[in-house]
Amino acid sequence: MTTLEPDIVERFASLVRGSGRVLLTGPEDADGDSLGASLALARALRLQWSVSVDVAGVVSPAYSWLPDADLLVHDDAVESKYDLVVVMDGDRHRLAPAVFSAFTHAEHKAIVDHHRTTGPEGYDLAWIDPQSPATCQMVLELLDAWSLTVDESTATLLYAGILFDTGGFRYSNTRPETHTAASRLLALGIPHAEIAVRVLMEKTRGGVRLAAAIQDRAVFEVDGRLVLGVCTPGLMASVEAQPHEIGGVVESLLYIEGVEVSALLVDKGNGKTKLSFRSRGKVDVAELAKSLHPGGGGHAKAAGVVVDESISALQGRLPGLISAALTA
Repeated sequence: MTTLEPDIVERFASLVRGSGRVLLTGPEDADGDSLGASLALARALRLQWSVSVDVAGVVSPAYSWLPDADLLVHDDAVESKYDLVVVMDGDRHRLAPAVFSAFTHAEHKAIVDHHRTTGPEGYDLAWIDPQSPATCQMVLELLDAWSLTVDESTATLLYAGILFDTGGFRYSNTRPETHTAASRLLALGIPHAEIAVRVLMEKTRGGVRLAAAIQDRAVFEVDGRLVLGVCTPGLMASVEAQPHEIGGVVESLLYIEGVEVSALLVDKGNGKTKLSFRSRGKVDVAELAKSLHPGGGGHAKAAGVVVDESISALQGRLPGLISAALTA
């Protein structure tokens, strides 16, 4: 079980309470854990400490139902006028440009994260706990340490993030205390079944068509142990899908018989490609992502990176890299 050190509790409280304006934010492509953690912490601070807190992010329709999602400041609208910027669930290298500018100009900088590849450099306070299954669980620990009340809306946000990052408690990062935390949140009366459907199961029609198209065109390499999926603007247009509807595809590719690693290559334009990796455990894809670009990383079984390289070039390189990793 992880332990939240008293020094972090006290220093974090001092930073927050000593700041006129606070910004909480996550990676540019925010997911359930980063959104849930940011919105939950902001909600608790506003309600009980009366702190001025903004949350930056671009919420996709998949998460627009989250409590307080309507209060999000769009990434592009963020201004560099914050005393404290806290990065939630993802390093500063993954922030949107305007948000990164606010981070750079802030008097104080902090991070709350559970990714093993995140380092403490560049922050006044860095709470990084790779043993935690989700940043939302870390936020729950922090609220407990500060004796802040967790209401039903805050519990909904935290549960959504824990559910997302554990894959519905299916992933190996799920621990006994994960279920203990979930039990506490359930006891507050949250609509847990509805949250599970929305976070893990519900797909848009465009998302279903896009997943089918990517799966149909998937290429198997390294004797079927690596599967590569490709998503381009042209493919999305052909099935009338939007970028936010791509969620869950890389996971579906991983659970094909014989596959050890799945990779989804997404054309981001301007010569950039976003790679999402999933692994059954024989390949540490966080290290793989980091090797492709310093800004890459994540978990041993789930990671990502954006590189200045074409999809075709990556399709030629990745089989060799995965083959070597599997051999090692």
